[in-house]
Parts: sequence; C-alpha cells; structure tokens
Amino acid sequence: MPKTPLRIAALIIAVAAAVYLLYYFNLYIYFVDRKKLVYFLTSFGPYSIVVFILLQIMQVLVAPVPGEVTGLIGGYLYGPVLGTIYSTIGLSIGSWIAFILARTFGLPFVERAVNAGIIQKYDHFMKHQGIIVSFVLFLIPGFPKDALCYIMGLSHMPLGTFLIISTAGRLFGTILLSISGSCVRNEQNAAFFILMGISAIIFLIGYFYREKILAAVRGLKSEK
Repeated sequence: MPKTPLRIAALIIAVAAAVYLLYYFNLYIYFVDRKKLVYFLTSFGPYSIVVFILLQIMQVLVAPVPGEVTGLIGGYLYGPVLGTIYSTIGLSIGSWIAFILARTFGLPFVERAVNAGIIQKYDHFMKHQGIIVSFVLFLIPGFPKDALCYIMGLSHMPLGTFLIISTAGRLFGTILLSISGSCVRNEQNAAFFILMGISAIIFLIGYFYREKILAAVRGLKSEK
C-alpha cells in the first residue's frame, strides 16, 4: 500500500482526535481566557513550546478558536522574536494540514469545514488563483485566513507556493501580536496601547473595505 494514503489517514486521525479532546475536555476554554492559557502552557515547563505550537495548529483547523489570543500569548511567554517564530511554525503547519485535507477530499469536505457563505464569496479565487491575489487575501485583516487555507486547497496552486504566500501574508499580523504580548509581559502599557490602536485601525480598514479590496483585486486580475 502506498505511503501517501497511510500518511493522510494518520493525519486525519490525529486531527480528529485533537478536535475531540479539545471539546470533550473543554480545553477550548483556555483559548479565550488569557490567564488560563498562560497557566496551562507554563504547567508543561520546557515542553510548553511544543504545546503552544500545537495550539496554533489547532486554531487554524478549528474555526471557533481565536488566533489573536494565542498570538498574544506567544509574545507574552516567549518574547517578540521567539513568539513570532513559534507562532509562524504552528500557523504554517496548520495551514499546510488544512490545504492538504481540502486537496485530498475536495469540495464536500471543505463544505463541512467552512461556512457555505464564505465558500461562495471566495469562489472566484478558487477558480482564478494568482500569487498576488492570494497574498493580498492573507495580508489584509478582515479576511478569513483559516478558511482560505481550505478553499485554496481546491485550487491548482502548488503546495510550496501556497505555504510561502500564507506564511508571508500572516507574518505582519503575527509580529504585531507577538510584540503586543511582550509589552503586556513587561508592563509597557503605552507601547501596548499604541500597537493595539494601530492594529485596530488596520483591522477596521481591512474589514470595512474588504469588498472594495476584493473588487479591486478582481479588476487587476481581469486586466491581465
């Protein structure tokens, strides 16, 4: 029997088991409570890094898990540099898993993992993927980046290209969250509120103008 199907089967079992444990033992509570999450991670001692990376993987794969909380915690516990590195590792692995699952099982699987409205809205980009277009979708706040990982798995985009785009597109936001978390740890309140203000402005612009951004991106794509 080929190795690839075995690896995919093992991957599916691991993800399913992780999701089951997340909800059965109410572990998702740790994702929405900063103090509980910090306590949970530090309880693993030197292995907290591995657990943190696993949590970042899960926040990509499981829709209700907010990435902003885990991103802040990364900077809070490990500092701006290592927090960014560990978060990026987890987010990249999670994105890779979502992409592979979508590519392997196709639209029926993605329809179970992603809201139908989101799939319909980004159907254009499933059929007409471009590197610049995809990067913009990951770069601008307000776009459902985790859902896009599944949706892009339905495209003809090479896996390597997708990983570069998704990782680079998430990086700016990851850095901001990690620096903000570090500011909280060091009680640099002024710097924290400035960063949060900048992040909020960027997010609001991306959120409220996302339709215009989509229209502009479609226009650029159609001109080529």
